[in-house]
Amino acid sequence: MLHEMGLSPLWRLRPQPSPRVSPPAGEVAAEPDRDPQTVGEAAAPAPPTVVPVVPVVPLQAMAGNRLEEIAGMGWAQLRTSVADCRSCGLCQGRRQAVLGVGDPGADWLFIGEGPGAEEDARGEPFVGPAGKLLDAMLAAIDLRRGDDVYIANAVKCRPPNNRTPEAAEIAACAPYLRRQIALLQPRLIVLLGRAAAHALLGEVGSLASLRGRSFDYPAPAGGDSIPVIVSYHPAYLLRTLPDKARAWEDLCRARSLMRAAKAAALACGATTNDPTPR
Repeated sequence: MLHEMGLSPLWRLRPQPSPRVSPPAGEVAAEPDRDPQTVGEAAAPAPPTVVPVVPVVPLQAMAGNRLEEIAGMGWAQLRTSVADCRSCGLCQGRRQAVLGVGDPGADWLFIGEGPGAEEDARGEPFVGPAGKLLDAMLAAIDLRRGDDVYIANAVKCRPPNNRTPEAAEIAACAPYLRRQIALLQPRLIVLLGRAAAHALLGEVGSLASLRGRSFDYPAPAGGDSIPVIVSYHPAYLLRTLPDKARAWEDLCRARSLMRAAKAAALACGATTNDPTPR
């Protein structure tokens, strides 16, 4: 009878969908096939963008005499090399590498641990709250950023979540830090925090055991060694206010060492950028 009425070709029973089975734990269910001509169906989402991973090349595995090249670089070459460095995993999460900032002929060299979020964004070390405290510490001993002062870090890229740099990361940046010291030839080095002490002195003990002691860094040109002292990182002092008094003792001691170094240089007839000992 339906055939006589001309209805039979238009009515067909659609196949029933198979029951949906939840995927096992840890797996993602596959999207069902979609018919683009089906009314009311949304278009399939675009595939996710794949971000390429930058390969990490350990410094020891770099082709040729890479370490010798770094040892012979000037400031411009050093800045370019640090910006292109892929020798440890920190390069994966950085915005930019942070070489350092200040007077290239400075007598004072302050070395911190690594860039934080603001330093990573601006490309300059110690620009956040810890940087403001460091500027106040410098002002307390008649110094200021960029005037006879250079500021650097043990590592040049920001560690994730501002964690302490690991030994392998410090080792990867060590050739750059050594070259900065060779170019600056400072009269005094102040290490701020245990990671900075580790970078220059090695694993020699806790920060508490290093404070109050004198260390010597071999002079790059074979001259007199450079005095080194260890103090607290400004970020630590922001969290531990009672230790600011101890940090002030370290600064006073550093100022005394600098005055002695400049007086000795004047006695030997050496030239100095600032004839007035600070």
